[in-house]
Amino acid sequence: MVTTVLKETKLPPSTHEFAEVIHRLESGGSMLPDTPENLRQIIGIYKAYAVPMDFYWRNLLYIAERVFLNPIPFFKYFLPQEYLDLPNHYAGDGADLGIWRGAATAHPELVAFIERGKTRKMPKLLHHLNHDRINMEFAEACMKAMLWHGRDMGWGRFDAYLDSEAYKANADRAIRAYFQGNPAMLGLYRLFPEMFLEQVRQLSYTANLGLFWEVMAPVFFEMSDIYDEGGFEGVPDAMNFLVNGIFAIAGRPIYHHVYIGGQCYEIVPKSKGFMWLYEAALPYVEAVFYRTAPFRGTKSYNAQAGQVPEAQKDFHYGILYADVFPVGTAGIPPTLLMDDMYHFLPPYLIDYYRQHCRGEDDILIQLGISFQRSMYNVTSAVIQALRQALLYPLDDPNPQHLLANRRFFEAQLNRFKRPEARLRDIQNQHYR
Repeated sequence: MVTTVLKETKLPPSTHEFAEVIHRLESGGSMLPDTPENLRQIIGIYKAYAVPMDFYWRNLLYIAERVFLNPIPFFKYFLPQEYLDLPNHYAGDGADLGIWRGAATAHPELVAFIERGKTRKMPKLLHHLNHDRINMEFAEACMKAMLWHGRDMGWGRFDAYLDSEAYKANADRAIRAYFQGNPAMLGLYRLFPEMFLEQVRQLSYTANLGLFWEVMAPVFFEMSDIYDEGGFEGVPDAMNFLVNGIFAIAGRPIYHHVYIGGQCYEIVPKSKGFMWLYEAALPYVEAVFYRTAPFRGTKSYNAQAGQVPEAQKDFHYGILYADVFPVGTAGIPPTLLMDDMYHFLPPYLIDYYRQHCRGEDDILIQLGISFQRSMYNVTSAVIQALRQALLYPLDDPNPQHLLANRRFFEAQLNRFKRPEARLRDIQNQHYR
């Protein structure tokens, strides 16, 4: 492990398996050791992630708001100019809260990639058929993880609202308006109302994730710019920027509106008061970072094989646990993200991979490992934010308060005692 310099504490040393990591958290640090190499990797990944994320959030909102229940949504990944120009609420001069200093419309690197891809300029359909595009399948896999785990996570009220009579009435109005003049689909709706309602619930989570990533894209863009300007001295600085961002944006509304025939149908109204932190951010971390589900071809779902836990709360297949080597194969969602990030790597990260990779074919694997490090840092920010909201300052003079903080940190790190967890690996710079 990397040696950590600890601030003075009124508590005896922790006896936890991850005592050094706990001491680092108690000192205001991250689960990720504070080294220049780690800082370079995580900021480079945040930049490479932010560009496709700028597409993800726009396309998710387009699907939730416009594509809606199209029974053959072949063109749902063909983002119209209206959504490329859709202003991000947290970037540009007209921002609700200025996080990134850049333009509020789609990022220039994203616009250039949509036009040319990794091949050359050609019609969108040819790019799509050649799989020369942003992989929205990754974003949809994240959304489905949030939907599937939503009832069992203990955060917020969003998932419970999707079963309410008010939600069903709002969805019913939108469904009938969308299929107005289509007796065949309205007939199917009368026969199978729950099937249509479940699709609308999925679209509400699609909007939820889009609104979550609308915040995270400018956060990561701004972190990249700060790093380029020499503004971050270490990993804790990057983590604290995320902590401050979490509190600054915690109250942004989470909603689901559908636009049909020039009219807005509020399926999840803003007036419900659903908030970004509790209804989107914390559920996303739990469902995507920790849980998700075994990817096809990597585990047997046969109950007799016993390779998948019976309880959803025991799922441990997120990026914090992933073995990147078998995951880095065709068709597995994180691999699709790695492919997306590859197109937008900053030069300093390309140089780093050239020094440490086993050739160009190894870069996607290294990207996955860097992404793993970066998400441990994001998870550290979430843990520190929860500690700050629920417990006590790190420099609290009361030893009992410090002990409560320690018990909180130990409870969080108990989740990484599983042999699959990569917390042990990221303590070592040779984990590549």
